[in-house]
Amino acid sequence: MVSTGAPQGAVPPLGGGAGPRVGPGREPRRVLWIRSAVVIALVIGVLYLVEAFDAASSNRLDDDGIHPRDADRWWGVLTSPFLHAGFDHLTSNAVPAAVLGFLLLLARRFVVTTLVVWAFSGIGVFLFGPGNSVTIGASGIIFGWLAFLLVRGLFNRSPAQIGIGVLLLLVYGSVLWGVIPGQPQISWQAHLFGAIGGVVAAWALAGRDRRRRATTPTPVVEPRR
Repeated sequence: MVSTGAPQGAVPPLGGGAGPRVGPGREPRRVLWIRSAVVIALVIGVLYLVEAFDAASSNRLDDDGIHPRDADRWWGVLTSPFLHAGFDHLTSNAVPAAVLGFLLLLARRFVVTTLVVWAFSGIGVFLFGPGNSVTIGASGIIFGWLAFLLVRGLFNRSPAQIGIGVLLLLVYGSVLWGVIPGQPQISWQAHLFGAIGGVVAAWALAGRDRRRRATTPTPVVEPRR
């Protein structure tokens, strides 16, 4: 999200040149890193702006989360990830969200994965959450992002992606206990269904990637003369 041309009069070196190459539809790595950092910073910034507005309005937005099985409040599935029970709650989500969201952006899988995870987590809470409760927070989406990154390499059969998954498991593996029922004030439904959504997204996108690789012709490089 760059096209470069040779200066007039420039003579390309024999063998096709030695500069960095960018494949069709790809962008330089530095540009991708900068763009990913900016996008995830904007996402986190929006969450803090929403929480600041909520705090200034006596936390009245907190009731706009997911009300399980209340058909009149179905739209809480859409609003819940933007709402948090105070800045402590938001910050505890913001740090892993920044790391995992940045990695997803680098993988160019942010939008599709987030939508799938959002749907699984929100609908799971709406259908199976405890009655007379309101669920807010982005942790369901964060669990989905983590699950996606943990299993993506297995579906893609990529050693590099498997290595990233192992590293993330060592760093964040302990949070996976959040899918187990029994922790007070914690929506294990959001975590569990978000993680399921992450696995589904990884499986679906890996299948598409494998089909694309199977139909992509192998480039032929002429030898230097």
